[in-house]
Amino acid sequence: MERRQRFIVIGLITMLFNSLYQYSWNALEPLFRSGFQVSLVQVEVAFTLFTIFSTGFQTVGGHFADKQGPRKIGIISAIFAAVGFLGTSFSTSIYEFYVWWSLGSVGEGILYGIASNLAVKWYADRRGLATGLVSLGFGVGASAINPLIETFSSFREPTLLIGISEIIAVPILMWFAEYPKKQNPGRTPSELLKTWGWWSLYLSFVMAAVPLTVMSSSLAYLAKDFSPEYLALLISVFPFMSGVSRPIIGHLSDKIGRAKSVAMTDLMMFLGSVLLLVGFLPISAVIIGFFGGSTITLYFSLVGDLFGSKFSTSNNAILYTGKAVAGVLGGVVFSYLFLVSHLGSFIYVSVSSIAGLLFLIVSVKAVRSENKKKGNSFVIS
Repeated sequence: MERRQRFIVIGLITMLFNSLYQYSWNALEPLFRSGFQVSLVQVEVAFTLFTIFSTGFQTVGGHFADKQGPRKIGIISAIFAAVGFLGTSFSTSIYEFYVWWSLGSVGEGILYGIASNLAVKWYADRRGLATGLVSLGFGVGASAINPLIETFSSFREPTLLIGISEIIAVPILMWFAEYPKKQNPGRTPSELLKTWGWWSLYLSFVMAAVPLTVMSSSLAYLAKDFSPEYLALLISVFPFMSGVSRPIIGHLSDKIGRAKSVAMTDLMMFLGSVLLLVGFLPISAVIIGFFGGSTITLYFSLVGDLFGSKFSTSNNAILYTGKAVAGVLGGVVFSYLFLVSHLGSFIYVSVSSIAGLLFLIVSVKAVRSENKKKGNSFVIS
C-alpha cells in the first residue's frame, strides 16, 4: 500500500461513524420522539444543535490540526463523538439529550474536518477522487446501520452500541493520522474573510445545502404516509446514494474541472427540489441524496484548489459553518414552514437551491478577478 493511501482508509472509517449523526437521524428521530414523548419541532432542535456545534467547533479543531497536526485533537474529538452517543443512551429527558448530542456533535464536526483534509492535503493531484473516497463513508455508514436501527423500539440500545464501537475504534485511528510536512502555500483564513469571492462561495454553499439538510432532517416525516417497509427502504437508500456519489462525482471533477462540477451538482439539486414541489418525493430523495452528498466534498476540494492546501483545514472549517446556517434553514425553519403550508415549504427549498447556483457563478467571477489583480497562481477549472 502506498504510504498516503492509509490516510484514505483512516478518513473513510472515521466518516463511517461520523455519518450516523446526520444520516441515521431519520431512523433515530421517531425513536427520540416516542422515547422522550415530545413533538417533532422539539426533536428537530437537537438536529439544529448538531449542525451548529459540529460546524462551529470545526473551526477551532481546524486551527489546531493545521498548526499542531491532527493526532491530538483527533483523539479528543473521537472521544467526544463517542460519548455523545453513550450519553444519549442514558438520557432521561429531552434536555439531557440536547447536552449529550451537542457534545458529540463537537467531536463529529472536528473529525469531519480532519478526515476530509487528510485527502485534500495528501492528494493535490487527485483531490476530487480522494475526498470523494473519504466522504463515501459519510453516506455508506448510515446506509448499513439504519436497517438495524429500524429493528429497535427504543433509541437506547442502538446509541449504546454505536457509542461503544466508536470509542474503541476511532481514537486508535486518530493516533495514526498526520498531515504532510510539505504543503502547497495558500491564503490564511484572515485573508479569505476580506474577499467578496469567498463570501459569495460561502453563500452558495449555504443555499445549495438546504435541500440536503431538509431530506436529512425531515425525510421520515415527509414520508410518514408510506408503508413502514417502504419508509425503511427510502431512509437507507438516501444515505447510500449520498455516499456512493462522492467518489464518482469527485473523480468527474478531476476530469472536467471543479467549478463546472459544482455548478452541475447545484443544478441537479434544483431539479430534485422541483420534483419535491410537484409531489415526487422518492425520486426527489434519490436525486438530492446522490448530488447533495457530493456537495461538501466538491466545495472542500474547490477551496483547496482556489486558495491552497496549507490552511485548508481551517479554511474549510469556516466554509463548513455554512452547514449550521443551512441546518437552521433546512431544519427548524423548514419544519415550521411545512406545518404552516406544505406547498410554501417546498417552494422555499426550490428557491434556496437555485440561489446556491447563482451565488456560485458570482463567486467564480469574483475570485477570477481577485486572482488576476493580485497575480496569484491559483487556477479555477
